[in-house]
Amino acid sequence: MDGVALGLIRLQDIYRQLQIITVDVSGQVNVTPLDPDDSFHIAMVALQNHKFQYALLWLQETFRQLEDGIPALVTRREVLTYLGPLAFQMGNLPLALELTQQLQELGANMNFSMNSVLVVYLSCECMNKRCRVCDGQTPRRQRTLRCRYSTGRGNPRLIYAPIKEEQEWDHPLIIRYHDLVSEREIETIKHLSRSKQVSIFFGLNFVLCIVTKLDRAKVSDHVTGERFSAETRVAKSAWLADEDNPVISRVTQRMADLTGLDMEAAEMLQVANYGIGGQYEPHFDNKLTNDTDYITRGGRIATILIYMSDVDVGGSTVFPDIGAALRPYKGSAVLWYNLLQNGEEDARTLHAACPVFVGNKWVANKWVRAHGQEFRRRCSLSQMD
Repeated sequence: MDGVALGLIRLQDIYRQLQIITVDVSGQVNVTPLDPDDSFHIAMVALQNHKFQYALLWLQETFRQLEDGIPALVTRREVLTYLGPLAFQMGNLPLALELTQQLQELGANMNFSMNSVLVVYLSCECMNKRCRVCDGQTPRRQRTLRCRYSTGRGNPRLIYAPIKEEQEWDHPLIIRYHDLVSEREIETIKHLSRSKQVSIFFGLNFVLCIVTKLDRAKVSDHVTGERFSAETRVAKSAWLADEDNPVISRVTQRMADLTGLDMEAAEMLQVANYGIGGQYEPHFDNKLTNDTDYITRGGRIATILIYMSDVDVGGSTVFPDIGAALRPYKGSAVLWYNLLQNGEEDARTLHAACPVFVGNKWVANKWVRAHGQEFRRRCSLSQMD
């Protein structure tokens, strides 16, 4: 329940929906509306996560419902206990005074002074770059980006069946390949990700447990390297190897043909499913703590992101520092390089997944490692390449 409440707050935060969400985002009819207890629970979750603006809105909605006579376990006095001080903290002194008077009429003891100076840090994430890009505020491009049919620099497999290539961004170069995977292949990948079981791999001096069933996606702790579920990434994920199904190996081969990169050192295909409110905070793909494969395979030189569903509203892949926003188009894939040609990390590749507002988002990631690419993407001594 806390996760659902935080998801609603996140959608309000990212997409600047300051009004209370009362519509049925799933498109279904005859959905039971939120009662005062539900609204109060969301308000408490907002307070715990320092989302004071939204806590105030949900508390006001709770109070309105109670005033309308809707039965609930929460009382007007309990709501006013939070609502009055919060309105004062938000700078709405007339409302705070009115609510305080109502609370006093109910015989409550006041434990705060209306004349005190209170400095409150308001968490307003919509002021950052990611929220502006997620909200559709992208800069106008100064040059025309190109579309063409690609043969992967003359790859024999693509001579008679070229792929539609669209340049999404120029610096850094971000390319989208349309119709890379078919509807049947997408359904096969989804089915495999739902049905996989947990596998345990034993190394020389460590045991690596990879959850290959569709499970809550995890992130790495920057100090210990341990993986855990966090609100920075809200999704379910699974890992698929080329040996799992011919479809996986065919898709991998297709990516190798298009990019010209060696897939021998690439990671398994990661499938992720983002429901409503699912997101991934800004991050770099190349930053891995305690990466045991770094010595043998190198860093993640490139990312290939396959979109396996359309998303009605939200769910874009955004690069906040450069202002790029990539809409999910089913069957397409986008490619960008995380490393410069001199081997350094490209700081412009900071990216995030905007929360899904309406719909369901399926993606698959292929991270290509640097080893084996020495003659496919040649190094450069320039600090600009």
